[in-house]
Amino acid sequence: MFVSRRRSLQAFLLTLAGCLTLGTTQGSLMAQSSDLLAQVQERGVLRVSTDSNYRPQSYLNPDGTWEGFDVDVAREIASRLGVEAEFLDINFDVITAGSWNGRWDVNVGSMTVTAERQQALLFTIPYYYTPASFVVHETSTIPDIPSLEGKRVGVGTATTYQAYLEGALTLEGETIEIPAPSVDIRIYDTDSLALQDLALGDGIRLDAVLTALPTAEDAIQEGLPLKTLGDPVYYEALAVALDRSSPASSESLQAKITEILEAMHADGTLTALSERYYGIDLTKKVE
Repeated sequence: MFVSRRRSLQAFLLTLAGCLTLGTTQGSLMAQSSDLLAQVQERGVLRVSTDSNYRPQSYLNPDGTWEGFDVDVAREIASRLGVEAEFLDINFDVITAGSWNGRWDVNVGSMTVTAERQQALLFTIPYYYTPASFVVHETSTIPDIPSLEGKRVGVGTATTYQAYLEGALTLEGETIEIPAPSVDIRIYDTDSLALQDLALGDGIRLDAVLTALPTAEDAIQEGLPLKTLGDPVYYEALAVALDRSSPASSESLQAKITEILEAMHADGTLTALSERYYGIDLTKKVE
């Protein structure tokens, strides 16, 4: 009877120890699963949303490979995290709305930091700065930006360009010197599609497009019959975005990527990538 009880006690203690170990392991896994940085490192993949048709920032080649400034920035971030980058083509309005529900981890898509977007998203430090510029057909006789009044102007959906033309753009700490003309806003899925419509001819579908100057210059270099109009209307600080309402806490990944971007600024990596894709260094803020 004594032996039987002793064995029962030993069995109970072993079971209890197993439960404690299992509980500790489950607790550790739960702690990891609640932290996005830990999830990314455990998964070995950083899932990056971006645009497949936003040359030279990001674009998808016919062979399925990704290329562009944002793509290379994302790959370098992933490399310094010790993981691989995986790219997903997601509409920009879906990204800026937040509530990604864990479908991707970050957006590296030349997103401007605005007060409105900060309500749904977390941002790192800026990794570069771009001017926003109007573009017209090369045969256009429109002399200046004020003369766009009443004209049809194309913009990408949910962009700062759309917000600027609607009079609803608020850039943190920035004053926009050139007021937006009152125009007929035509909204496109991407800036590139708007530029393609503008290239069909002066006034055929559009009279102008508002987009990032590097995007406009790349389109012109690719042979589209376009030209820029006037000076840039404002400069944008562009950063990596994360979902504020992510199922797994984004703050640690936000902090780590900020640390990585600071190092990439300091060691010249971002400058080299900017000069490769844009021909100039856009990584320093224009005062």
